[in-house]
Amino acid sequence: MTIRAVDFILGGPQGGGLETSSQVLTWAFARAGYGVISDREYFSNIRGRHSYIHAETSAFELPRALRYPIHLLAAMDAETVFTHFGDLAQGSYLVYNVGEEKSNFAAIPSMEVELRERLRSMFPGIGVDGTLGSLVKYMGSRGVTPVGLDYASILSNAQREAGIVASQVSRYVSAILIGAVAALTGLGEDYVSYGLARRFQRKELYNHNLYIARSVMSQVKSKFGSPLALEKSSIGHGELLVASGNDAVAMAKIVGGLRYQSYYPITPAADESFTLEEYESIHGDGFDSEVVVLQTEDELAAVNSAIGAALSGARSATATSGPGFDLMVEGLGWAGMNEVPVVVTYYQRGGPSTGQPTRGEQSDLLSSVFASHGEYPRIVIASGDHEEAFYDAVDALNYAERYQMPVIHLVDKFLANTIASMPVPDPSKTKIDRGKLTGNVTGNYKRFDMSSPISPRAFLGQAVMWYTGDEHDEVGHITEDSEARIRIYEKRMRKLEIADSEIPEERRATYYGPEDADFLLLGWGFVKGAALSAMSELSAQGLRGAYLHVRVFSPYPSKLVAGILSRFKPDRIIAVEHNYEAQAARLARMNTGVEVERSILKFSGRPIYTDELVRAVKSVLSGSRREVLSYGA
Repeated sequence: MTIRAVDFILGGPQGGGLETSSQVLTWAFARAGYGVISDREYFSNIRGRHSYIHAETSAFELPRALRYPIHLLAAMDAETVFTHFGDLAQGSYLVYNVGEEKSNFAAIPSMEVELRERLRSMFPGIGVDGTLGSLVKYMGSRGVTPVGLDYASILSNAQREAGIVASQVSRYVSAILIGAVAALTGLGEDYVSYGLARRFQRKELYNHNLYIARSVMSQVKSKFGSPLALEKSSIGHGELLVASGNDAVAMAKIVGGLRYQSYYPITPAADESFTLEEYESIHGDGFDSEVVVLQTEDELAAVNSAIGAALSGARSATATSGPGFDLMVEGLGWAGMNEVPVVVTYYQRGGPSTGQPTRGEQSDLLSSVFASHGEYPRIVIASGDHEEAFYDAVDALNYAERYQMPVIHLVDKFLANTIASMPVPDPSKTKIDRGKLTGNVTGNYKRFDMSSPISPRAFLGQAVMWYTGDEHDEVGHITEDSEARIRIYEKRMRKLEIADSEIPEERRATYYGPEDADFLLLGWGFVKGAALSAMSELSAQGLRGAYLHVRVFSPYPSKLVAGILSRFKPDRIIAVEHNYEAQAARLARMNTGVEVERSILKFSGRPIYTDELVRAVKSVLSGSRREVLSYGA
């Protein structure tokens, strides 16, 4: 018997090799033709606290969101089992270390106090004495099959047989999880070998990991078979690209002609710049890319150096997260005043202040739309999945130069750190639009020429020009004349009207579902995947809903959104967002006059899961006005 999709969690201590296990399995499943999505949830410490990978691999679709309960939990340590045992479905499988059966949850120092107290309250009622062995026995009685492996014995054999140095052997626990998951899901050894080869360039590391994974696969299969074997893939994609959201944006910037990227390290934005650094020089058939990537001393320097690069003619961007963006705001306003085409890729995480630096949120939307004092035009784009992130990143560079204004590209932490299989982007669907340029200039160059809202742009060195943070005339000289102020102010603001008229509304908001749907979910960003998955499940249950995905918040697609919202009764429109205030719903009201009265919100730092969204939608349709979601460790 085979199944169509497997949901699983790999858990262990931060820094224990968990990400390696996830990468290898993701590449292996994708190589076998399956769709994969995996989200990494981790503490903000460097090493030791509990971390996990929540993933789904599917034989019939490219997964868009994650769900509970799961079919398989593979644990590096006892804390993982104590944390996630409640996530396992009946008939599921638990891979754990029998050498830790005497471990007691009360003695695990890295465990959150709140979780420990919940377990302390729960265990006596279900007959668990606090040890891992007792919990495993309880789970066995609840329909979960324990797959106990002696990790120490496996590693000891590998040390002896594969020649692994004794001091290094503990680093190979990740290979045990890889072998166990591969065996239970029926993943072939060739695909595991492919995944390991992608991850480990050094032959020695590849051989050691393959030896352990292969021995575990044999051990597990001989005793349990492959009860979670996936059916043959029917997805039908000839090629799949496996990438994180960070990677998708970085690749798009290279394709989109980026020449300068600045950054100051911050989670979860930094990975994008690391990818750019790795591929900063690429040359192929008809394609050349040379990107200067500069790590600056802080975010103020990052945005200001990106502004300087843009003024000199380079396609320019910076990447940051909440606290870093706040430091960039003054520079952003300067760019708005001086009509500088600069892109800020803004990775949203939990705030305020340092907040939850490794957790996700969508609480920076209003901050992006209104950031910095005074009024100036800016374009704000928010991507909903990996494919959108790719094309949006290219568009952001084009919009910045076409309309000569800052562009803020919002990406959720959920999207940034989620690795997914996606269709290979088609470069023919992209273009490079550098906007209105002027060549070498003779005579008196007017950088802010008043003859049109968008002035011909010369680069530093091509002409004499002036830039200042003060109000200025069309040459760039400071002026406080009242009439001049009005003229240059209106010139700047009219550029946003032009962008509003030129960027198709259908590109800025997308409606998914039947035209005569009974209710509407209104969302943005990474909500898209969970919303579309929930729509499918609700439709199968006879509830005909639709999803309106807003992708550009400035200039807002007012006419399109207003028209769609007007088709639904007020109590049948539900905002779905990762923040407390339903910020996108507030912008919808501001731009359309329609108040969205119902909401489903999640601000725990974890993504919205399909199953909890389905339950919440039913609750709202039954009369609830506000649902706050909380599932996820």
